[in-house]
Amino acid sequence: MLRGFYTAASGMLAQQRQTEMLTNNLANANTTGFKADQSSIRSFPEMLLQRMESKTVATDNSLQLPINKNVGSISTGVYVQEVTPLFSQGDIQETELKTDIALINGSMPADANGKMGTVMFVVENSSGEMRYTRNGNFTLDGTGFLTTSEGNYVLDQNNERIQLNSDDFTIDQDGSISENNQAVARLGVAFAENPDSLVKEGGGLFRAAEDELTDAYTEAEVSFTLNQGVIEGSNVDESQTMTDLMAAYRSFEANQKMLQAYDRSMDKAVNEVGKLG
Repeated sequence: MLRGFYTAASGMLAQQRQTEMLTNNLANANTTGFKADQSSIRSFPEMLLQRMESKTVATDNSLQLPINKNVGSISTGVYVQEVTPLFSQGDIQETELKTDIALINGSMPADANGKMGTVMFVVENSSGEMRYTRNGNFTLDGTGFLTTSEGNYVLDQNNERIQLNSDDFTIDQDGSISENNQAVARLGVAFAENPDSLVKEGGGLFRAAEDELTDAYTEAEVSFTLNQGVIEGSNVDESQTMTDLMAAYRSFEANQKMLQAYDRSMDKAVNEVGKLG
C-alpha cells in the first residue's frame, strides 16, 4: 500500500510540471518568436514481484525448501524526463516596420534520428556572451546599434555589432544590409544541427550547450530567407494546448483521488482493524 502512495504522488508531480509547462506556453501564445515547450513523460523501471513460499521435503527432519514464485511486474510511477522546445515555423505577421525581420525556414537537413535542424539570429547578451533567438522584433538604440526588444545587440556574419545611421535601411533575402545603397553588413544567422541541445533562457534566448553554432550561410544543405517588415509569431497551438491542459488536469485529479483512497485505507488499517485484536 505504501508503494501505491509513491506511485500516485509521482503521477501528481509529473502532471503538475506538465500543467506548468502548458500554462507557460499559453501565456506566450502572442510572444514574438516564442517556441512552445513539449515534455516527455516516462515510467520508472518496473519491479518484479515474487511470493516467498516453502516446500516440505519428505525426510526424517521434514526439510523446508524455500521457493520463490513470480507474481508479475509492477510500475513504480512516472516522471517528466525532459522538456524541449518545438522549433517548427511560427505564423508570419506583417508589420511594415523596417526593423522587423523574420527568418523563413527552407531546406533543413535532419540528423541521424530524423530531427530537423533550425536557423536562428545571432545576438550578444548583456554579459557579452553569444546567444541565439528567433525573435526578429528588432530596434535601434540611441547610438544606432541594431538590438532586440530586450536590448541585446544583433550581430552580423562576423559576430560584430551592427551600427546604422537611421532606420532607413534594407535587408535582402540573403541577409545583406544596405543603407543609402551601400552595403553595411550581413545579418548573422546560425544553424543548429541538433536544436534539442540548445538551452532555453529567458527573453526568447537560447544558449548552445557545448560549442557555438555554425554559420548558416556556409552550410551547403541549409536554405532560408530573411523577410523585412514581418515578424515570426509564436508556434503555440492554442486549441491543442488547451486540450492537453485539460487532460493533464484530469490526470492530476485522478492521481489525487487514488492518493486519498490509499489514505482512507491506511486510516482504517490503523484506527479500526487494529482494534479488533
